[in-house]
This record gives sequence, structure tokens and C-alpha cells, in this order.
Amino acid sequence: MKMLMIIYNEALDNEVMEILDRLDISGYTKIPKVFGKGNKSGIHLGTDIWPGLNNIIYAACQEEKAKEIFLELKELRSQLAHEGVKAFIMPLEESL
Repeated sequence: MKMLMIIYNEALDNEVMEILDRLDISGYTKIPKVFGKGNKSGIHLGTDIWPGLNNIIYAACQEEKAKEIFLELKELRSQLAHEGVKAFIMPLEESL
């Protein structure tokens, strides 16, 4: 099993959720409206000076499924790089 962490500009929520739906990811944890700073996307603090916010999704899935999602997100990022999408695949040792 793997833990997939996706951090993305909230403006891309529909696109990210469509990827998860299309690849049949029915279980995940979504943390909306988080602050952040990216090397390319800049600072997002939800203020007038630093507008915008990010969302985070955690999804536990099989390794092959995590790789499929990662590739889809990589394609999305290449199309909309200025909006900001990051994904990480981490080992998942145990779960309840």
C-alpha cells in the first residue's frame, strides 16, 4: 500500500476530484483551505496581499493505483503549471 498526498491550488479542485473519480478512488481525506508557499506557484495565504488557498488530499491505495493518479496529476500540472499541483507517494506500513 501507498499513501498519496496531493497538494493543489483550490482553483483546481474540480480537475483533481475528476481524476480521483475517473480512477475509482472512493476513499480519501480532504483538507480544504490550507496555506502554503510553492517554488513556482508563490504564496497562498487567502489574504488580499497573498490571495488563494490550497487543498490537500490523502488517499491510501495500491501502488499501481497511486502511480496512475500520479501520472494523471503530472499531466494536469504540465497543462496548468502556473496554478500549482504537487503529489507525493509515500510508503504506508500499517493502517486500521
